[in-house]
Amino acid sequence: MPRPPDQAKRRDLLDRVREYVVRNGLADLSLRPLARALGTSDRMLLYYFGTKERMVAEALALDERRPLRQARELLAGAGSPGDPARIRRFMEEIWRRFSSPGLRVALPLYLEIMAASLLHSDRYGRVMRDVLAEWTALLASAFRDLGMAEARAGAEADLLVDACLGLLIAPLADGDWDRAEAAFRALLDRLEPAWRVP
Repeated sequence: MPRPPDQAKRRDLLDRVREYVVRNGLADLSLRPLARALGTSDRMLLYYFGTKERMVAEALALDERRPLRQARELLAGAGSPGDPARIRRFMEEIWRRFSSPGLRVALPLYLEIMAASLLHSDRYGRVMRDVLAEWTALLASAFRDLGMAEARAGAEADLLVDACLGLLIAPLADGDWDRAEAAFRALLDRLEPAWRVP
């Protein structure tokens, strides 16, 4: 009977795969160079993950759950659930974290994943769909706490998630993070008054 995979080693490999794809992207990702960089073999990677696509999808999904966990904790501590300013404070902190130089380095990878998911939805499409769905569900819950009906809460969450994603991606083209920051503030200025439920 074959020995089961070492879960601690598998988790360590996932962390290192994530670091590698952030630095190198997905376009030319090949198992042998990746395995060499990780100090292992392509056979060992296939043993742990089955396919290259599954390995990358798991590494990225694992990475996305970290900020989502932190975001839930942050939202819980952001003030009264019925206060629109609470959602604004939460979004300002999320923006600060995601636009910081440390996290900016990963944004080109997510843009690449989005493009790849359009062309090959069987490979990475689920990763982006899951990420967007989880962020939208988190914000929809916050809007429901304000007293919004389900449909309106979902629409406000969609608008906020999609707009913020676009504002994070746009500066990758021109490097103008000050412009993106100003646009983000203007977005919140326009949206926050509409979050007040009579």
